[in-house]
Amino acid sequence: MTQQEQIARWRLVLGAQSEDAFARMGGGRLSEEQFLMDQALSAIYGGPGEGFGAGGAGNGPSAPHLSKWLGDLRSLFDSETVAVVQNDAIERKGLRQLLLEPELLEGLEPDLDMASTLLMLKDQIPKKSKEAARAFIRKIVENINKMLESDVRRAVTAALNRRAHSPLPSAAAIDFRGTIRRNLKNYDPALGAIIPDRVLFFDRSSRVNRWHVILDIDQSGSMGSSILYSSVMACILASMSAVRTNVVAFDTQIMDLTPLCEDPVDLLFGFQMGGGTDIAKSIAYCQALVETPAKTLFFLISDLEEGGNRAALLRRLEEMKGSGVTVVVLLAIADGGKPYYDAQTAQRIAEMGIPCFACAPEKLPQLLERALKGQDLSIFAEKKKGTA
Repeated sequence: MTQQEQIARWRLVLGAQSEDAFARMGGGRLSEEQFLMDQALSAIYGGPGEGFGAGGAGNGPSAPHLSKWLGDLRSLFDSETVAVVQNDAIERKGLRQLLLEPELLEGLEPDLDMASTLLMLKDQIPKKSKEAARAFIRKIVENINKMLESDVRRAVTAALNRRAHSPLPSAAAIDFRGTIRRNLKNYDPALGAIIPDRVLFFDRSSRVNRWHVILDIDQSGSMGSSILYSSVMACILASMSAVRTNVVAFDTQIMDLTPLCEDPVDLLFGFQMGGGTDIAKSIAYCQALVETPAKTLFFLISDLEEGGNRAALLRRLEEMKGSGVTVVVLLAIADGGKPYYDAQTAQRIAEMGIPCFACAPEKLPQLLERALKGQDLSIFAEKKKGTA
């Protein structure tokens, strides 16, 4: 990198107020592309007299101005940078218009934090923007679905369907281990081989071992990313005959969103993000859904910031675990996957022998498989050291 390129880069970092100083040093002149980058960034990060609304009376930027800004942003920066600047536009400038104009929504880079903000503002979205808002959320859903669906289906199949046998022959479904074990008595020394009198096949559709998965999801304002991942996973599970799925959302009230599981976008728009939290009340509702404890997997997905009765929360979890339900507490994730939670409550739950940790989204299928198989989940807690 030449000295002039270094000076130009520092000029971009320090902003327009440094123009004169760099000029006196014989540098700082920006190329046309750098000038556009400077204008796009100054709109959000510039000082007094710069950016949106600099020459106005505080009414905010016009939709055409925002459209041009978004277009410049997307053409000048990579998608990760675009997502960061979009979110800063909301936080620093209060540009909620970004989320309320259909032509602007169409130009937004898919981003989890932006999607969370949109879901929180869904009741404020004008009618003309509702379809664009759903289309934006669907982009996020499709991205998450690509990451999770095949692995979630594989995890459930590996954990459940291979336990049952079928009378229908299928070479791909032969249970070699079970067949050998059953026919050891038919070993022929002369041939040096087992001659099976019955071949066992795995049943891909049996409901004998059907599990019940309950997702109890905190819908307070800090739960945006967790809600997005949980909803997509819930819809994948709900589409599988091998498991029965319930989705419950809560703040201080309980919402059973199970009927919305056919479409993850419908499910996401069913959440009412924000408000207080009564976790104990929600767990009590979920306890009433349990029919066969030994075949029930209960996920509490929350930041554990209990606004209700903390002692009742702990007691309810202990009761559910004691009844034979497999209980797992997944802590809220935010800021690119960092856990966000009440450490004291998480510690109390962990001391009860209930797995309590934050889980990276890409690890959810593996977690689901191990939980359904009744395997130790401490490996996930260890990878998230310090999260209980």
